[in-house]
Amino acid sequence: MKVAIVHNNEAKTLEVTERLVALLTQAGIKINEKNPELVISVGGDGTLLSAFHRFNHRLNEVRFLGVHTGHLGFYTDWRDYELEELVDSLLTTREQSVSYPLLDVRISYTNDQPDKHFFALNESTIKRANRTMVADVYIKDELFESFRGDGLAISTPTGSTAYNKSIGGAVIHPSINAFQLTEIASLNNRVFRTLGSPIVIGQDEWVEIKLENTEDYLVTVDQLDVAKGHIHSIYYRIAKERIHFASYRHMHFWHRVKDAFIGEG
Repeated sequence: MKVAIVHNNEAKTLEVTERLVALLTQAGIKINEKNPELVISVGGDGTLLSAFHRFNHRLNEVRFLGVHTGHLGFYTDWRDYELEELVDSLLTTREQSVSYPLLDVRISYTNDQPDKHFFALNESTIKRANRTMVADVYIKDELFESFRGDGLAISTPTGSTAYNKSIGGAVIHPSINAFQLTEIASLNNRVFRTLGSPIVIGQDEWVEIKLENTEDYLVTVDQLDVAKGHIHSIYYRIAKERIHFASYRHMHFWHRVKDAFIGEG
């Protein structure tokens, strides 16, 4: 097995990473940062997002596994004090995998700039810097609504527990191959009217957001700022590709939700 390790630079994480590398080497597991079969992230969910974007060109060839050095995260099955058990599982347990949907994001421009293409594990957002955003929302090439407000968030099922939840979106189980469109502070009055509720879009449908021609759009894909300037439209659908997590031990999604937001009471 060839393993790559992605980590943040916090002191505790660096210590954990050093111990993990020593245990992997002792077990005869090769560290290969260029062509791994397994990518282990050490840190938090943000670190795993970084690992995903680093290796998302090899989604059919790699599995991901997260080690958390803080509180339990949505993408991390192992804690920093379980390294010996983790390495033993790599050697003795038959690997299974669980896969999650990804968001396919394509950005087109009003000028001659080439289109940009991204995958999102959590979400993509569209906002303007200091003014109301004006956009037409198309579903399967038909105009659904004209939006005015602070912005729009488009999330995957696993990303539904992140920014999407904080703006009133629903939490969606990752077994549902769909994505969600949620408004950010929409402007609704007698002149401007939107649905005002999150929309869940199926795997055979797509959304295109056509934007007013201006320079100050801010577009994110997960934690990355990916586009500014004269954007014509942004196209979203569920990607054909999926992310695969190595399931030596995988926590049930609703247990993660309860642990993160409700606790044991």
